[in-house]
Amino acid sequence: MAPTLQQAYLRRWWMACTAVLENLFFSAVLLGWTSLLLMLKNEGFYSYLCQDENATSEHAQNASAAPHEWPTCKDQDEMLNLGFTIGCFLLSSTMLPLGILMDKYGPRPLRLLGSFCFAASCAMMALAGYNPPVLAPLIFLVLSLNGFGGICLTFTSLTLPNLFGNLRSTFIALMIGSYASSAVTFPVVKLIYDAGVSFVAIMLAWSGLACLIFLNCLINWPKESFPAPEEPNYIKLSGLSLDQKVTGDQFDNHVITVGQRLSQRRASLDQGKEFYQPTEDPQQETPPDQVIPFCHSVCSPIFLWSLVTMGMSQLRLIFYMAAMNKMLEFQVTGGEEHGSKELKEKAESIVSFYSSIFGVLQLLCLFSCPFIGYVMDWRIKECVDGPIDKYADGSIGENSTQKPKKLRDKKIQKLTNAIRAFFFTNLLLVGFGITCMIHSLPLQFLTFILHTLVRGFIHSACGGLYAAVTLHFLMCHFG
Repeated sequence: MAPTLQQAYLRRWWMACTAVLENLFFSAVLLGWTSLLLMLKNEGFYSYLCQDENATSEHAQNASAAPHEWPTCKDQDEMLNLGFTIGCFLLSSTMLPLGILMDKYGPRPLRLLGSFCFAASCAMMALAGYNPPVLAPLIFLVLSLNGFGGICLTFTSLTLPNLFGNLRSTFIALMIGSYASSAVTFPVVKLIYDAGVSFVAIMLAWSGLACLIFLNCLINWPKESFPAPEEPNYIKLSGLSLDQKVTGDQFDNHVITVGQRLSQRRASLDQGKEFYQPTEDPQQETPPDQVIPFCHSVCSPIFLWSLVTMGMSQLRLIFYMAAMNKMLEFQVTGGEEHGSKELKEKAESIVSFYSSIFGVLQLLCLFSCPFIGYVMDWRIKECVDGPIDKYADGSIGENSTQKPKKLRDKKIQKLTNAIRAFFFTNLLLVGFGITCMIHSLPLQFLTFILHTLVRGFIHSACGGLYAAVTLHFLMCHFG
């Protein structure tokens, strides 16, 4: 039986911690495709496409990992990469329909479906590992289910930060950081594989862990969508009434919060311009004239310009990921197409080393993304809802004798924080564009760090912006 929103609110820290781990190990793991490709080739997937005259063997390089010496070739790489392309396509293209479904049915059913698909993909990959030459075509279905299940887990976790109020942007950044860092999962699995653990055993264990996600969602995730901090449902959920004894600073903060809410209600009743939904009836719907149409949100300048910024940044980052090995090779060989054998071996060794460093640095997203979320949440707790003129007299209570400190409008503070976040992110992007063009191999370590930071920051900044600017983006349009 699904828990209520009140029960989910009490379990929000458990749900957030498990969601971070689930995103890290089960979401966009396909981004670590290079390591999975090596394991699939070692297991002999599509090895029958290789002819003896143009086939090579990687058995010498991975003798401890592969029990058989399977031939490898270009045709095999192309077939496996086709499966990866389909999986990545589903990882991205299904976001819009998933968003529509999540807006209508909530995150719970999609998360259950995503965990089931991921568990099924790992189980089918283990099945194919028993007889790779025969069952190799299953890899297309496996990678498709893997990509679809992963994006379901990521997308549904983005509404969970609503339960953390003024720390919402920080937790959105943490969720996105764990998603971006999931590219390190397959390199870690590759290390376990190289240590001698069989491919089938790894995939069966991974499938079992994915079943735990299904169980966790079944027990802890409610049927209803998580309300935003601006919604009356959240006000009741977080308990603004004095249900229990509070003293000291807790009491002062509580009185200030209640006073702000009462001031908003009084002003809205006097002016007749704002709609206030009482907390006693959270099920009451907002009047139709107060609901912002979806097309109005999509056509707003804030969304369109953020879309342009995101598109350009993503194109730049993905292009670098695709061309990185060739760019590093060019710096070693100087562009010589027919260099000596020693130079080619040196280039392969250096490119392999730098690629490994780049893969490990993907974990940096998990630790760096909360920083941009902290920027988005800067001083939000000190702000109030609505114009600050209502609180300028400092009389939240009738017996108040001293004026409070200067208050800020929450909407203005959120927009200011978003400007800072986007400015800092694009500054890093410019720095990345400069360092990647400089002909210096040691400098590429800085390029890797900047690339990783920007990849996490740009998603977090956009997610925090959409969550902050409630004037244009209602929670009913979040998906």
